[in-house]
Amino acid sequence: MTAPWAEGRTATEPHEAAGTQEQRSLPGQRVTPDAQPPDAELLRRHVEGDPDAFSQLFLRHRDRLWAVAVRTLSDPEEAADALQDAMISAFRRADSFRGDSAVTTWLHRIVVNACLDRLRRKAARPASGGADERTLDNLALGRAMPDPSSGSDTTIDVHAALQTLPADQQAVLVLVDMLGYPVADAAEILGISPGTVKSRCARGRARLLPRLAHLRKAAAPRAGNRSAAGNVSPAQGGGDGQP
Repeated sequence: MTAPWAEGRTATEPHEAAGTQEQRSLPGQRVTPDAQPPDAELLRRHVEGDPDAFSQLFLRHRDRLWAVAVRTLSDPEEAADALQDAMISAFRRADSFRGDSAVTTWLHRIVVNACLDRLRRKAARPASGGADERTLDNLALGRAMPDPSSGSDTTIDVHAALQTLPADQQAVLVLVDMLGYPVADAAEILGISPGTVKSRCARGRARLLPRLAHLRKAAAPRAGNRSAAGNVSPAQGGGDGQP
């Protein structure tokens, strides 16, 4: 059975986006596709002063970076601010990129760090913990909390429960369970070992299960109608969490 917080997750996209563009030719001249510049080339052009290169790079990866931010913070306004902070940082620090990883991994790492900074600042404020508990109490009593990013009751429940986890566990669950990143990719983005990703996933899942047990019960009738091949365990897509 799919983990409740992994329902509807998006598939992992290729790390280096590329495309082709038809090129017109003169009579008798062969038409050849013109490949879009790779990410590293766009970043190099930006460092060298091309005014459009960074915008092109950001637009190429905007949707995935936004998904990471909004699912980590569960607040579209906070996510927009974190993404803006991250891209300003990447814009200014582009000359520090050494090519040890893919450009998209570097961008994701900056976005995740910006989100984690906000989560830690929020956790340091005494009122934030009580607010999260009140949110869960409201959900338990059936009082739905509005979520600008989704009207799904399941999504609201999951986002509220995620906010009760430590920031490091939130980050790995968002990347691995919600966005479908392989463990190795999540480890590279977060700058930790694959084993640490797996252990944080396992601890985070163990803490979420009691809070989201009602979602499993609601999904049980649907699961009975699926074929065995269609079932997905919480550990699928990386990690070693319990089913």
